[in-house]
Amino acid sequence: MSERGAETGFEMAIVVPKRKEKEGYGGGDDCVDFLVRELEKAGLIVERVVGVPAEFIKLAAPIETLGRAAAELQMKKLTYIGMELQFEWDQVAAFVRQPDGSLFSWCERFNLFHYLMYGIVNKTDSELMLKFDGEEFLVERNESVLRRMEAEGFVKEVFPLHGLLTYEVKRKQLLRNWAFNYLDFTWQPIDEIYSYFGTKIATYFSFLGMYTRWLFFPAAFGLAMQLIDFGPLQLFVLPAFFIFIISWAVFFFQFWKRKNSALLARWGINYTLSEYKAIGTEMSSFTRMDTDVEKKLDIYKMIEKSKLQRDEWLGLLLRIRNNVIVVLAIICLQLPFELAYAHLYEITETEVLRYVLTAGYLFAIQYYTRIGGKLSVTLIKYENNQGEESSAASLVYKVFGLYFMQSYIGLFYHALLHRNFSTLRQVLIQRLIVSQVLENLIENSIPYLKYSYKKYKAVHKKKHERGSSVGKPVRLSTRVEKEYLKPSYAASIGEELDDGLFDDFLELALQFGMIMMFACAFPLIFCFAALNNVTEIRTDALKLLVMLRRPAPRAAATIGAWLNIFQDDSTQHIENFNIYL
Repeated sequence: MSERGAETGFEMAIVVPKRKEKEGYGGGDDCVDFLVRELEKAGLIVERVVGVPAEFIKLAAPIETLGRAAAELQMKKLTYIGMELQFEWDQVAAFVRQPDGSLFSWCERFNLFHYLMYGIVNKTDSELMLKFDGEEFLVERNESVLRRMEAEGFVKEVFPLHGLLTYEVKRKQLLRNWAFNYLDFTWQPIDEIYSYFGTKIATYFSFLGMYTRWLFFPAAFGLAMQLIDFGPLQLFVLPAFFIFIISWAVFFFQFWKRKNSALLARWGINYTLSEYKAIGTEMSSFTRMDTDVEKKLDIYKMIEKSKLQRDEWLGLLLRIRNNVIVVLAIICLQLPFELAYAHLYEITETEVLRYVLTAGYLFAIQYYTRIGGKLSVTLIKYENNQGEESSAASLVYKVFGLYFMQSYIGLFYHALLHRNFSTLRQVLIQRLIVSQVLENLIENSIPYLKYSYKKYKAVHKKKHERGSSVGKPVRLSTRVEKEYLKPSYAASIGEELDDGLFDDFLELALQFGMIMMFACAFPLIFCFAALNNVTEIRTDALKLLVMLRRPAPRAAATIGAWLNIFQDDSTQHIENFNIYL
C-alpha cells in the first residue's frame, strides 16, 4: 500500500486518539479497523501511523477511484467544446485538464475525498455495534460511520496533508520558485499555486502580485516629488499627482477584473455557464407543462416571491440594526481611546517615546478590536443571511469598519483639527514602519510558537506516560505528526465564517485606504507600501508552505466583498484632497 501511495501521494489524514489499552488494535468489531477496511473497499490507499500525539490514518486515492466518485456525484466539468457536462469516466479524454496536467483540481479532489470518507455508512438491516478502546457505540442504519466516530470523540480531526511523498516534490518546487525567490520581486507561479492550494488562495496572491506591480508607478512619482524641487511648479505638481492617483486606482481595478476573468478561463472555472444552463433547463421544463399546472405554479411562485421579499426585508433590517450597534460601540468605546492616543502623541516631545507609544498602541489595538470582531460574529448569527458567503461578506463590512476607525481616527485627528502636514507625515512614517515590523513579527512568530507549544505538550505527555524522563528521547519521527501539530490557516476573527485570507485581505485593504487617503500629504507612502508588499508575498508563501497546515480549499470566483471595500477606499481620496486644500 505504501508503494501505491507513493505514486499518488497522501493528501488526507484522519486523526484517532491513542488507545489506553496496551494490546494494540481491537478485535473484528474495532471501529478503526472497520473504518480502514471500508476505506480500502472504497478504493482508497490507506496507511496507519502510530505517532506521539495520536494515531493517524493517511489516505491517498488513485485517479480511477476519484473518477468513479466524480461520476457517482454527477460532478459537472468543463469539456474541450466549452460546455460543462456531467463527468463520465469512460469519456475522460473529453474533459479539460488542469494547468498541471491533472484531471481534477485540488478543490475537486478535496470534495471527492470527503464523499468517499463520509460515504461509508452502515448498510446492514440493523444497528451496527462498534467499539474503541473498550467503549461500545451504535451506528444507525445508513448513518455515516466517520461522522458517528467524530460525534463520539473517537476521531479527533480530518485534515488535508501538505502533499506527502509525490506532492512533496510540488511543495519543494513552490518553496524554491515562490517563497525563496526574492530576486523576481512580484513574479509568482500562479498556476502552480492554484494546483496546490485552490482557487481562493491563488486569486489572493494574483491580486497581491498585480497590486504590488502597479504600486511601482505611483511610488516612482512620489519618490520624484520627494527628491526634486519643482520650485514655482510645485503648486501644479500636487494636483497632477492627485489626478494621477485617482486614474491609477480606476485603471487598476478595471485591469484586475480582466485578469481575474482570464485566470478563471485558464483554470476551467465557468460559473456563468452553469447558471445559464440551470435557467435554461428550468424554462424548458415549464414549457412542457399543461395550462392548469402553469396557473397553479404561478400562484405558488407569487406566494414564494412574497415570502422571499419579506425575508429579504427582514434580513436588511437586521443588518441595519447590527450595523448601528457596531457604529455606536465604536463611538462610545473606541473613539475616546483613539482620541486619547492622538492627544498623548501630540504632547509627547521625543521621537523615541512616540515610537514606543505607537508600538504599544498598535499592539493593544490588535486585541481591543477583536472584541468588536467577536461581537460582529455574534450579531451575524442573528441575521437572515442567505448562505455562508453572505455571512462572510457581512463580517467583512463590520470588521473593516472597526479596523478603519482604529487605523485612521488618529490620522484624521491631525488632518482635520491641526492641519499640520509635518506632524501628519511623522505620524504616517511611524505608523508604517512600526505596523509593518510589528505585523510581520506577530504574523510569522505566532504559528511557530503555537507549533512549538503543541510539540512540547505532546512530548512531555509521552514522557509522563513512560514514568521517567531518562532513556530513549521522545521525538516526532513522522511527517504527519508534525503536520497535525501545526496551526490551521484560520481567520483571527470569525474563523467559522472565513479562512486566514480574511486577515490578509484586511491588512491589504487598510494599507490601500491609507495610501489613497493620505498620499497627497506624504507621496512617499507608495514606496513604503510597495516594499512591504514585496516582502509580504514571500512571507505569506513561506507561512502557507512551512508554518501552517495545508488549508482546506474554498471555491471563489473573485475576491468577493473585498473588491467593494477597495473601491470605496479609492473614492475617499477625493474627499481627503479637498481637506488638504
